[in-house]
Amino acid sequence: MNTAEIITEYYKAMGQKDFEKLERFLSSDVQFIGPLAKLKGKEAVIEATKRFTSLFKALNVRAKFGSNNQAMVVYDLDCPEPIGLFSSSALMTFENGLIIKIELFYDARPFDKR
Repeated sequence: MNTAEIITEYYKAMGQKDFEKLERFLSSDVQFIGPLAKLKGKEAVIEATKRFTSLFKALNVRAKFGSNNQAMVVYDLDCPEPIGLFSSSALMTFENGLIIKIELFYDARPFDKR
C-alpha cells in the first residue's frame, strides 16, 4: 500500500473504532503531536485514540493525498453537542510501511466546552 492508502485505512479503522487494526499501522515508537498532547509509543497513542474516539459519533474522510514517505488527510467528526461538526487534518510520516509520526492540526477551543 502507498501512504495515501495507509492513511485512508487508518482513519477508516478509527471511524469504526477498530483499535486492533489501528495498531497494525503504527511503529512501536510512533510519535504523536497534537494541540492537546504529545505522546511517544504505540500503547500511548492507542490509549489516547480510544479516549478521542469516545468524543465522536462518526468520522468522514474528505480528502487525502500522499507523497514519498508522508500522507495528509482532512476529515470531519460528528460530535455530540455542544461541539457538533468538527474538522481536522493530520500529517503522517511513514518508515517501512508503518506510521512513525502523526501530527494533528485543529482548533482545540471546542473541546473547552466539554
